[in-house]
Amino acid sequence: MSTPNQTQITARPKTVLTFSGGLDSTTLLYYLQAEGHDTLTLSIDYGQRHKVELDYAERILQHLGIQHHKTIDLHCMNDLMQGSSLTQPDIDVPLGHYEEESMKQTVVPNRNMIILSLAAGWAISNQATYIAYAAHAGDHAIYPDCRPEFADACAKAIELADWHIVKLIRPFVDKTKGEIVKIGQELGVPYELTWSCYQGGSIHCGACGTCIERREAFMQAGVPDPTVYADAAPRMTLDDAGNAEIHWQ
Repeated sequence: MSTPNQTQITARPKTVLTFSGGLDSTTLLYYLQAEGHDTLTLSIDYGQRHKVELDYAERILQHLGIQHHKTIDLHCMNDLMQGSSLTQPDIDVPLGHYEEESMKQTVVPNRNMIILSLAAGWAISNQATYIAYAAHAGDHAIYPDCRPEFADACAKAIELADWHIVKLIRPFVDKTKGEIVKIGQELGVPYELTWSCYQGGSIHCGACGTCIERREAFMQAGVPDPTVYADAAPRMTLDDAGNAEIHWQ
């Protein structure tokens, strides 16, 4: 299996992965391990409502025996960047499909640039060759900092940030989430150990944008979904085009 990215991968490269414990970044972690990368993982506690994702990240790291991991406390982001339901408890997390206008409430301003900047600093300090992050095709509609042109600009800036050149790779940038699930199934990713729900809590709500997208991905991939969802989660089916139809109670 080869990395679907233009950058040529050398033998046993050292790579910093931005890692949330979610479906996408966990699949990318397994992908990098299968490709022989020496992977360092970086997680961010930015005061997110769904901080439980960091506990799931730890479970995955323990499961794989990953030794080089850091979790950075960035609660100060709450004071600097307002207006996101992911960090502001007085703003409700919208329900429904990701592409709906209300999902823009889940945007944390400039989040990926901040995270990638921290990853770049750690990568340079460790003489790493690559930074990897799991932006995928489905992210582009809602999150400006997941667009390919944003990542291209960040990649150029990171290369110019130090005399030691670090490359930014995003193997899933042209993949749908369903395709990512298929890759993960081949790699043996334990998806029951991953977290997606923006509501937080003890189980996935099954109704917020990330839960809907997660459920849709397993359905599109034809892979059994091991996730436990709340009893109140809406029923979902796929239409003739393979897109999710939500049947609210």
